[in-house]
Amino acid sequence: MRIISGKYKGRRITAPKKLPVRPTTDLAKESLFNILNNHFYIDQISVLDLFSGTGNISYEFASRGCQTITAVDADYGCTAFIKKTAKDFDFNISVIKSDVFKFLVKVKINATIVFADPPYDFSDEKFAKISTLVFNHNLLAQKRLFNY
Repeated sequence: MRIISGKYKGRRITAPKKLPVRPTTDLAKESLFNILNNHFYIDQISVLDLFSGTGNISYEFASRGCQTITAVDADYGCTAFIKKTAKDFDFNISVIKSDVFKFLVKVKINATIVFADPPYDFSDEKFAKISTLVFNHNLLAQKRLFNY
């Protein structure tokens, strides 16, 4: 995987093969960030990255200047990898090892963007539960985007 834009554009990050993830492709990231750049100044927002896996999306936000990023994943290997990579690149990413649903109930965050990229086998009911928790717990700022 590589960072496609920002301060660390072109830098490659190699995740351990044992992680239970599928990193977002460069093409998908490019499309996502083209949309986001039309709505937000990335360096002025806060991001909640749910099911963060390798941290691929969080690194992209950080490389583009986002200062407030919270990455949440239940897998210890994933969170350890994100912490190490964030430290290596000097990214300001808060990494939380937690079940996403438990985290959403307990946290008091006011994010501009909530990005959720759950596992393939995620049910429609679980998708609905994420959005319900985000909105019922007021986790989004006024100008906001919820995407999954």
